[in-house]
Amino acid sequence: MRQQIEDFLKSLQVEKGYSNNTIVAYRNDLTQFAKYLAEKSGITSWDAIDKNDLIRYVNDLKGAHEYASATVARKIAATKSFFRHLSSRGKIQDDPSATLDSPKVRKYLPTSISEQEVEKLLRAPARGDTVRAHRDSALLELLYATGMRVSEVVALDVADIDTQQNCVHCSGKATKNRDRLIPIYRRASEALTRYFQEGRPKLVRDNDENALFLNHRGHRLTRQGLWLIIKKYVEEVGIDTPVTPHTLRHSFATHLLNGGADVHEVQGLLGHANVSTTQIYKAISQERLREVYDEAHPRAD
Repeated sequence: MRQQIEDFLKSLQVEKGYSNNTIVAYRNDLTQFAKYLAEKSGITSWDAIDKNDLIRYVNDLKGAHEYASATVARKIAATKSFFRHLSSRGKIQDDPSATLDSPKVRKYLPTSISEQEVEKLLRAPARGDTVRAHRDSALLELLYATGMRVSEVVALDVADIDTQQNCVHCSGKATKNRDRLIPIYRRASEALTRYFQEGRPKLVRDNDENALFLNHRGHRLTRQGLWLIIKKYVEEVGIDTPVTPHTLRHSFATHLLNGGADVHEVQGLLGHANVSTTQIYKAISQERLREVYDEAHPRAD
């Protein structure tokens, strides 16, 4: 059973270009499912499974494990995708997941912070003149200038930055056709130039290291390390709004749309495959506009 899981994951990576994070999540989900089948039902072959086995598994996820609906939905999606793969390759006769329903997942609107809060956050490291201050200033400015995902920012190499043309090359989420060239504003370009001159050279331990952002050991900054940096400055400047690693990305999109940018242009900058994903930010703008209206209009009650 494990070999068929690995064959499926390889096809996702090679044929469909799924990201490493998605592959890891699917591997964990399907391995958990296989373990459940072996322990609870003694099933050791995928063609021995029927829909009732799947229903019992879903109930176990909701009951014994008390997973959130979004997590259950992801695990079911992985399972359904896996069985479609097995069916399409003739490994099983019937797909037991074909009519299996996924739980409805409540859609949470992404959190953004105000333009004033962003300004406070970006100023925090810029006040310092240390190696880390130069790095952190360039990092935060780049996040807000481009709206890049955290995983995309930590994957950047020095060669991806062009401070002469004020742009950055982003290779996307390790998926096909997501490469994009993103413009950056002058202050972000200046912060990166300072980092190249006064920050990164003092962090480098290995001259063959190509990573743009380095930690204190001279290695590529990790997503966890980047999040700790953001968290530090959020606490330092006293931002009360809940902040996540992607808050600057969400703020970037919301502020652009509020400023009149076309949703398709923002879609291209964010690297969204579907414009419907980008339109969530328009919904946020409309929702906040309604809140302001209800609070401010004299006849609103």
